Amino acid sequence: MEGGGAFCSVFLMKGNAIPMSNSSTFDKVGCVDFVYAGMRKKGGETMVGMRDVAKKAGVSLSTVSLVVNKTGYVSDDMRSRVETAMKELNYVPNELARNLYKNRTNLVGVIVPTIRHPFFSTLTAHLQHELAAHGLRTMLCSTADAENGEAEYVDMLRRRMMDGIIVCSHTTHPNDYWTSIDRPVVAFDRVLGDGIASIGSDHEQGGRLMAHMLINTGTRHVVMVGGPREQFFDLASKSGGDPDDFDLHKTTFPTIRYYLTLEQELKAAGVRYEYVEAGNVQDFQGYKGAVNDVLNRMQTDGIDAVVSSDIGAALCVREALRRNISIPHDLQVIAYDGTYLTDLAGIRMTAVAQDFEKIAQVAVGHIVRAIAQSGEGGAGAQQEDGRKPYEPSVLIPVTLKLGDTTR
Repeated sequence: MEGGGAFCSVFLMKGNAIPMSNSSTFDKVGCVDFVYAGMRKKGGETMVGMRDVAKKAGVSLSTVSLVVNKTGYVSDDMRSRVETAMKELNYVPNELARNLYKNRTNLVGVIVPTIRHPFFSTLTAHLQHELAAHGLRTMLCSTADAENGEAEYVDMLRRRMMDGIIVCSHTTHPNDYWTSIDRPVVAFDRVLGDGIASIGSDHEQGGRLMAHMLINTGTRHVVMVGGPREQFFDLASKSGGDPDDFDLHKTTFPTIRYYLTLEQELKAAGVRYEYVEAGNVQDFQGYKGAVNDVLNRMQTDGIDAVVSSDIGAALCVREALRRNISIPHDLQVIAYDGTYLTDLAGIRMTAVAQDFEKIAQVAVGHIVRAIAQSGEGGAGAQQEDGRKPYEPSVLIPVTLKLGDTTR
């Protein structure tokens, strides 16, 4: 950078006009343009800046700025002259300069456990599409593939290298860690503390939908295949002496609620049930092993229904078909999530489907508002009275989509 860089660096830190002499100042537009007009391309050729465009178009620098940054009113004639000059000079707006001007990066971080899981890859695709519709770009962090990814993203948010974060993975950090960030954060399927918007699917509704389907079709023994059972005890309390009678609202894993609700409904109906651990969310081999174990015991234990995420359900259907087990006559299978896997198992699966489009719309709507409020010094989402502990503030309904794996 050539002469005047020190002045502009002070401007960028303070965000105010900088005295250049006793009689003149650099305004915000001029300083940003000065920073980049003073830079050199390879070979020493000077980059075209907004001042060059203004001179070519015969308009003021502020008019060029309004056109480039798409802010304020500019007459059609003025806009046409500026756009013509930009084209003739081959002027390309410097994105970094524009971000400095707006104090925005237009970048939102999305944190998921792993994009190898069909649920999170589908969710990420919908979030990216919705963010793009608001002029925002997506920066993805898969925590299973980046050991310190979450901490690095939070650090970037604190340093204003991104405008906000949508957290879709479980975190070991306490709530006061997230609330102390004091920057735009939105949580999906988890609660990160007061002032942070949280969105989630209505998993209790999902559990009831599955229970009613299984009970009404005369199921006798249901096996649920899922993640580590210890997640059920995360802040959970036993009621009475029954180790399976947990408080639904004292686990920090909202998705666990569809299993717990299903267990409660089956117990009330006198239907036998059990839970089989399959490993963590990215442990596909663990799910395959658990499914094989269930099918090996099917005849001796009288198992006639399996409930699992799309991955577990798809693996179960494919293995059952390989073993010539009749679906749904001898074995019913219900998937939970409703991703593309429900159509790829060999038989169209019955599934409780989460509304990815609605989830993305609501989550992005919250992050957009939080970003706008952060620029105005506004507060984030407020804790709603009457909300159950560790329940997201906005619940998105789920739907039961009938397939060929239930009677």
